[in-house]
Amino acid sequence: MDMEGILAITLIFGGGTAFLLSISPIGKAIAERIRSHGAQPMHDPELLAEVDSLRRDVLELQERVDFAERLLSQTQERPQVAKGGLQS
Repeated sequence: MDMEGILAITLIFGGGTAFLLSISPIGKAIAERIRSHGAQPMHDPELLAEVDSLRRDVLELQERVDFAERLLSQTQERPQVAKGGLQS
């Protein structure tokens, strides 16, 4: 079989598959997603409030981790200072 025959078979089966996909529910969902890609996203006030709440929670957790790290580093430095400095 020559290259043109392989190309023709690929186009026939590939084209048929693409056509069947385009009329299937999955194909329609993909087409709708492509069409609405440029559309503005809907702003759900409840979702935005939840995201703001999560951001505040993350910020508070970051502050707590920073505090715990500072406290831990101070606790680790105290015994070394009491012994007269760092030991090698």
